[in-house]
Order: sequence, then structure tokens, then C-alpha cells
Amino acid sequence: MLLANAIVELHDQRTSDWHLTDANPCEGVLREGVRTPSGDQDAAAEWAELVVCQHRANFDLWHIEDEARAPGATDADLAAVKRRIDTTNQLRNDLVEALDRALLAWLGERRLPNPAAPLNSESPGLIIDRLSILALKIYHTREEALREDAPEGHAARNRERLGILEEQRSDLAGCLEDLWRESLAGTRRFKLYRQLKMYNDPLLNPAIYRQEAPK
Repeated sequence: MLLANAIVELHDQRTSDWHLTDANPCEGVLREGVRTPSGDQDAAAEWAELVVCQHRANFDLWHIEDEARAPGATDADLAAVKRRIDTTNQLRNDLVEALDRALLAWLGERRLPNPAAPLNSESPGLIIDRLSILALKIYHTREEALREDAPEGHAARNRERLGILEEQRSDLAGCLEDLWRESLAGTRRFKLYRQLKMYNDPLLNPAIYRQEAPK
């Protein structure tokens, strides 16, 4: 159900693919919702698709935030980018929760996680989100290390950064693998941690509901 190394490979492959095309393979999945994997071959494909779409949200967020840093961006541009950032970040967090719900549903069919086991402070979905961001950092750092027009010392500095990032990702993938193995063994458990974002909710964000209140 969950293989950390397969997730890392999937992140890397899709990151490379998406830098070569504008096509978004996740539009249909995000529109129709994600079915809970049930343990058969199709469920494994659904799980991989969910991992890909969560990574796609981070991929989009990375590049939208770059637009906000463009030196020539106008105030109107920045306002539009901010709204896109909020929407995409909400999607990113919704997909983290969807990852954890899918895993907990799969475990629940097997009477897991063990409620008596020690609780892990971070869920698999949150770890996968961190792995996704590391994949993007690694891709772009490698790009900088290979830049032919970079100033002196730039390549060496980014090769050093790349080594650090790859070590961090390897460590984190190992932690994810350990958490899943221990969850299956009943010696550790995790919970769904709801993000409960307020900024996009017109009933919870005063900057929105005060503007929309009838006069």
C-alpha cells in the first residue's frame, strides 16, 4: 500500500515530466474526488494517483509563488497571485488529509491502527507532503548546479546544497517506511490531523464576511 521509495521515484518522475508540458493530469481526479483504496490492483493505482495529485498541488504552488517574486509584478498581479496561492494551498492541504483518510480506511479494514500503540506526532500524509517539497527543491537545486551561465562558485554551492537535500529526503523516506511498517505491526499509530484552514472560508475569515455583510 505504501512504499516510501516508490513515492520518491514518483515525485521525481512527475517533476521532470511536468517541466516539459503544461498538461495537468489531475484535473479530473480533483474534480470527481478520490476513492478510498481497497487493497486490490485498482486501489494501488488510485493511491498512486492521489500521491501524484498531492505533489501536483505543491508543484503548482511552487511556480505560482515564483510569479509573486517577479521584479516586474504589479500590485494587481500580486493580488491575483495571492488568491491563487490561497486556493492552491487549500487544495494541497485537502489532499494531505485525503492521503491519510485513504491509509486509515485501508488499515481499518485490517483492524488497525492499534489504539493502544504509541501515537506518532506526524501522519504519513504530512510526511509525503514534505517529501514532495523536497523533490521540488532537489530538482531546482540540481538545475542551478548545472547552470552554464552561473557566476563562479555557484555550481559548487548548489552541489553542496543538493547533497544536504538528498540526505534529508533519504532520512525522511526512511521515517515514513518505519511508520508504515510499525503501523502494520500494531506497534505505532497515527491519526488524521485536520488542517482546518480558516482563510478561504467566508464564514470564518472576517476579512471576507465583513465585506459581504449586508448594509
